[in-house]
Amino acid sequence: MFARVATVAFQGIESVGVDVQVQIGPGAVQFTLVGLADKAVTESRERVRAALVASGLALPAKRVTVNLAPADLPKEGSHYDLPIALGLMAAMGVIPADVLGQYVIIGELSLNGEINAVNGALPAAIYTNSIGAGLICPSASGSEAAWADPEMDILAPVSLNQLVNHFKGEQVLTRPEAQLSPQPRFIEDLSDVKGQESAKRALEVAAAGGHNMLMVGPPGAGKSLLASRLPGILPKLLPEELLEVSMIASIAGELEEGQLSPYRPFRSPHHSASMAALVGGGIKAKPGEVSLAHHGVLFLDELPEFQPQVLDSLRQPMESGQAIIARANNRVSYPSQVQIIAAMNPCRCGYAGEPGHTCKRGTRCAQDYQARISGPFLDRIDIHIDVPAVTASDLIRSNISETSKTVSNRVQKARLIQLERYKSNRNCTTNAQCPAKDITEICALEDKAQKLFLNAAEQMHLSARSYHRILKVARTLADLDCQELIANNHIAEAINYRSSKQAVGVDVNSHSHHEVQL
Repeated sequence: MFARVATVAFQGIESVGVDVQVQIGPGAVQFTLVGLADKAVTESRERVRAALVASGLALPAKRVTVNLAPADLPKEGSHYDLPIALGLMAAMGVIPADVLGQYVIIGELSLNGEINAVNGALPAAIYTNSIGAGLICPSASGSEAAWADPEMDILAPVSLNQLVNHFKGEQVLTRPEAQLSPQPRFIEDLSDVKGQESAKRALEVAAAGGHNMLMVGPPGAGKSLLASRLPGILPKLLPEELLEVSMIASIAGELEEGQLSPYRPFRSPHHSASMAALVGGGIKAKPGEVSLAHHGVLFLDELPEFQPQVLDSLRQPMESGQAIIARANNRVSYPSQVQIIAAMNPCRCGYAGEPGHTCKRGTRCAQDYQARISGPFLDRIDIHIDVPAVTASDLIRSNISETSKTVSNRVQKARLIQLERYKSNRNCTTNAQCPAKDITEICALEDKAQKLFLNAAEQMHLSARSYHRILKVARTLADLDCQELIANNHIAEAINYRSSKQAVGVDVNSHSHHEVQL
């Protein structure tokens, strides 16, 4: 007796077809599973055996061999339980084998025959739809799988018995419906932040162009408060972005109740995070925080407290938009187009450069603390701003600040301009992602602005990357003003964001820091 069913293996967010071959033949009573399976897959033998017994079936007293082909492809995860069980049932004649041949199958079995949710239902459904097949998945994963195609054939049973009854015609399984999360858990309003008008302006510019930003200031100045308000002014995900973000979340098992969220992810890892946690990796090469924040925000609070090697591991994903995890027997790539927002104190004690404060260690305190951040990492940050301490008058003042909705409307208009500008490039939707080869054409300057920028570039000894990033920020400023050409004031403001007084490597206690003559 022989049967075969189809399932998938995951490589990053991509799905690869796997052929589950089941043979029941003469020989010693034994259940053998081959095909480069990991521990979770080999343990499926006991789960399958118990689930079949709970469903009123028993394995025949014969030799059972299950092969997962291709045999040289590593198989990981518990989603092989259901295809193995259904392959056995087809070989035993309980379910018609020709019917199962129309489906790709994923699911984990409980010992009582119920089918549990598994990671990766959305990528599996997208792959299944691309080959023109149907999908059998757990009921709890049905709503996310339904996003692959509204016409796709999807069966989402609760248990093995329910699926058998469906094929026998005794019960009809309805197709699951795609669901969106109703609201994010929390979105803080920008009007709650008192004072810090220049920092709010920089936050708006960063949101409008997708630019990386570093905030430097003493403890309690409101850096984390400002960062937490960024999700409230960012536009919702585009349909194609929504699927990409959700596929990563599905692989990581972070889709709650199979519901997709149209809101951009906001990840805030602790500074003790390891390199594998931030970039991705581990035994199963899972996505890290930089990939889970794809098309969203990665907030790095207390930036110098991160291990220097961990921070530098972000440089390649920041530049290429891909986190590549290479192992001796595996190579996985996860998308990681993120907007990095970082916050830090100017020194270990936190108050270097503040009026009335003198550090006991002098300038060495700030220099040693800031030296933990490498120059190449800092060079990839578009906007550097100082966030001074909030005064008592700022807290007492009753003036009502702009709400997140007001700022979000301006950000949305600027983003729409950028979508139209980059519509021919599917990998680029914001100015921050503009390819270097297109910068000269897209970032056209007025004559006065060009002279100012050349003067500033010579005085600041800008690298090629810094030169391009200032142009991109200036392009965003012009988009916020709905102007075709970059004007003098746009270049001046963009340069100001690049020459922060408290940038790393600058003596913050000195009043003779380098300034560009504007």
